[in-house]
Formats: sequence, C-alpha cells, structure tokens
Amino acid sequence: MIKNNTVIRWGIIGCGDVTEVKSGPAYKLTKGFELTAVMRRNADKVKDYAKRHQIEKYYTDADQLIDDPDIDAVYIATPPDSHMFYALKVAEAGKICCIEKPMAPSYQESLAIYNAFNEKNIPLFVAYYRRSLPRFTQIKEWIDNNEIGDVRHISWQFSAPASDLDKSGEYNWRTDVKIAPGGYFDDLASHGLDFFTFILGNIKEIKGISLNQQGNYSAKDAITACWVHENNVTGSAFWNFDCNDRLDKVTILGSKGSIEFAIFHEKPIKLKSDRNKETLHIEHPKHIQIYHVEDMRNMLIQGNFTHPSLGASALHTSWVMDKILGNL
Repeated sequence: MIKNNTVIRWGIIGCGDVTEVKSGPAYKLTKGFELTAVMRRNADKVKDYAKRHQIEKYYTDADQLIDDPDIDAVYIATPPDSHMFYALKVAEAGKICCIEKPMAPSYQESLAIYNAFNEKNIPLFVAYYRRSLPRFTQIKEWIDNNEIGDVRHISWQFSAPASDLDKSGEYNWRTDVKIAPGGYFDDLASHGLDFFTFILGNIKEIKGISLNQQGNYSAKDAITACWVHENNVTGSAFWNFDCNDRLDKVTILGSKGSIEFAIFHEKPIKLKSDRNKETLHIEHPKHIQIYHVEDMRNMLIQGNFTHPSLGASALHTSWVMDKILGNL
C-alpha cells in the first residue's frame, strides 16, 4: 500500500505494439494512476507515441525515465531478454514495477528479479492479466463454488499454422532462441499455465518434451507436457506452431461435471454439471489489461486488496516453463 499518495505516476519502458491498445491506455484511464513518461530507443517513434497518447515526457534513455523524480512506478514492456536488465535498475531505484509476461526468459533470471524486489519489500507485478479478466474470473468462480465437484484433470490443446513471417526466414525476436528459447510457447503458453495455477494451485511436478520440429526458426516449435498440482489434480497439454488447424481448447474434468474454454479464442465458456448447464460469452474490454491495472491501483492505493499476479506467482510460472523446456 502507498500511504499518503492519491496519484501514482507511471513510466513505460518500451512503448511498442502491446502498449498501443492493450495496456498503455489502461494506465491513463485508471483513477489514481497517471501515465507521465514513456521511453523507446528510437527518438522519432517515442516522440510520436507521446504525442498521440498525450504523454508529457518521453525519453530514449531508460535510466533517465527510471531516475526521474516525477516517476513513482515503471512498467517494463520490452522483449523478455531485457526484462531483468531493466527490472534490477527499477528495484535499485526503489520504485514499484510491473513487468510484461513472461517475467524473464528463464527461471534463474526471474528469481533474480523477484529477489531484488522482495529484499527491498517493493511491490512487483507481472502482466498475467487473465487473472483479472471477467471471462476467466468466472471460470475460477465455478471452480471455487464446486460447480463440477472435485477437479480431476485439466488439458489444453493448442495448435496454429506457421505464419508467412515464420516461413520467410526473416528475423522475428519472438522466435529467436537467444531471446525466447521456447519461441511462441514462451509468449503464449505462459498465459495459460499461469492461469491454471491461479485456479488450481501451484504445480509440484512437471515433465515436458520440446523440440524444433519444423526448422522455420531457431526457437522451439513443438512442445508437450504433463504435470500434477499440489492438490493432486493432473494436467496435460501440447502446443504446436505449424499445424493446418487452429486449435485452442481447455477442458477441466471434475467428479460432477466439466468446464470448457479457450485461452486466446473468444469462444463461449461452457459449464456442464449434474446441477447446472451454462454457456456464457463474456467479451474482453477494448484495453485488455484494464482490470489488471485497476487491481494494481486497488492494492497500492486502497490497500484492502491483494493483486492476483504478483512476483511470487509469476516466478512459479517461470519455473513451470523452464521445467517443460528441460532447462531445470
């Protein structure tokens, strides 16, 4: 909680595509927050971003933004390989931080970030915003209300065709093994796996197989995994990024029913149980991180709320990802 402070002034490092609609405007629209400064290395692009979004200050040097006395908190929205570099600077400056997911490309880097903020007792958030979205909180409510009885198993099937960019051989940081070892898995699977631990608890054991199956780029493109949560719920999944069909299907099986939904596709969420059947279509907001950002406000200013996506839970997700990729 931030005492005696009714406005928290944020700066963004890395004002790229994710900040245009998904996240950046949420910091401007949330009461109690102000978006005061942005940083990008390209001078023309950062100036244009600041002008279009009506932001007072802009920098091409991250240190200047971090050290700005008018900035209370920093949102790091750069590619994952630079998250630790910037996050440790923010921790050293003693400022609140929110990091885009995944927290870092590896568990060890995520642990270094977590420790830096934990040792100074500085709030650390990670943008696993599905934990705050109404579409997904409804699923958690069904689980918590025992709508399908005791949960037995969760499975996720995900496949997508390779894009023209994937097949072209042109550079894409999302599939560069030096930046994202798991390729699209790092970016996409982290969302689902993090949500699974949110609704079912931490994972105590997990095994995976990962490989570069298609050879379109240097990162992994075909991954499978099986695991067990601390409450003995079992899980399984596969992710393949060069299939003919697009598939995004999660099934939760319980002793008295099931829940079906998608992580990315905005399909209806379905509940089937002995006592109830529901099919709900819950649309995402225009600025998809708005509830995540508002929840940060509720914790930092109102002080009567614990944000669902803090450093500790994101660190666990990093551990899960590294175990699947065979890095631990």
